[in-house]
Amino acid sequence: MRIPAHSVCTAIRDDIVAGVYERGSRLTEELLARRYGVSRVPVREALRTLEAEGFVVTRRHAGACVAEPTEQEAADLLEMRMLLEPLGASRAAQRRTDAHLKVLRGLVRLGQERARRGNSEDLRSLGGWFHETLAQASGSPALTSMLTQLRHKIAWMYAVEAPANPVESWAEHGAIVDAVARGDSERARAVTTLHTERSSAAHRLRFGGPERANGVRNSQHAVNMSGLRH
Repeated sequence: MRIPAHSVCTAIRDDIVAGVYERGSRLTEELLARRYGVSRVPVREALRTLEAEGFVVTRRHAGACVAEPTEQEAADLLEMRMLLEPLGASRAAQRRTDAHLKVLRGLVRLGQERARRGNSEDLRSLGGWFHETLAQASGSPALTSMLTQLRHKIAWMYAVEAPANPVESWAEHGAIVDAVARGDSERARAVTTLHTERSSAAHRLRFGGPERANGVRNSQHAVNMSGLRH
């Protein structure tokens, strides 16, 4: 393949997340440059960026290698997300634009429609777009960048089980948007917290032998959908 030099970092990151490069495997500049059809300069810059993000490590006598995160590091990512996503929703309730609301409402309509049909693959993509848009609506580039990086790393380290009740899951998405639309930052934070806790319980580590539970305590609080739209 041949891609623009500025896209090399994204391409390597996507391939790491997809498992094209196994954990611990070497990443040589020459082979990467050949694979992506670029010179070694953008590859070298991409590897430095990916090292800062935690996807790559530099080892003595081996050079750049795909990182091998521990189970604790993986668990920390989910806990970080459970703190930052509610913060993003709270900020979105204060700073969102009409354009953000239009996109979020459109995604919820599509998600609810696909959930009724049971199309799990569409739901996975729609969920990703929803949370990316919600983060952008926070009006904080730094927070958006952190959440995007977290999503990439979580997708790399975890397999995610489809929700047992996708219709209910998308009702939660709708409740988040309702709170954001009303400018109710506390409600947006609370509903997003419960939604994120429930989502985290469906994550299973991809490494460490047979797929293992993430170790993050599942919330014992059922999401009370009554009154969420008032």
